[in-house]
Amino acid sequence: MSQQTENPFSEEERRALTALAGMIVPASEEFGVPGADDPAIVDNILEDASRRPEQLSAALATLEAVAEEKCGSAFADLSVAQQQKISEAYRDAHAGHANLIANLTVQGYYRDDRVMASIGLDPRPPHPLGYEVEQGDWSLLDPVRDKDAFFRAVE
Repeated sequence: MSQQTENPFSEEERRALTALAGMIVPASEEFGVPGADDPAIVDNILEDASRRPEQLSAALATLEAVAEEKCGSAFADLSVAQQQKISEAYRDAHAGHANLIANLTVQGYYRDDRVMASIGLDPRPPHPLGYEVEQGDWSLLDPVRDKDAFFRAVE
């Protein structure tokens, strides 16, 4: 159950995030999965971001400032072509903010049960049951093991 008692994000921030998240991970009819702009996924993203709301709020405020400067409108109110143009300018000028939103979006997206089922994983936490991991060739690490130490020993 969520520890969040109230949503720290405004409706405008939610609208902007929803529009941008849908561009980051669009829906796929081929695989039968929603986009990251699905309301349940957006809720998950916002819940995760509510632990550090000032970071996402700052990133979205910067996105809105770019949209206002270049198009004179809120990001969510722009056409898809304009949103694409603004998102590219935003990513180029504010990579840290763009990466924060992209990371939150992808993390929220892959926590969705529908998405997990579509890639062949049980929609459950990895523990306590775990997942089978195919064993690889451990000898590939030999060159790393054979290297000289590159750190100073602590006395």
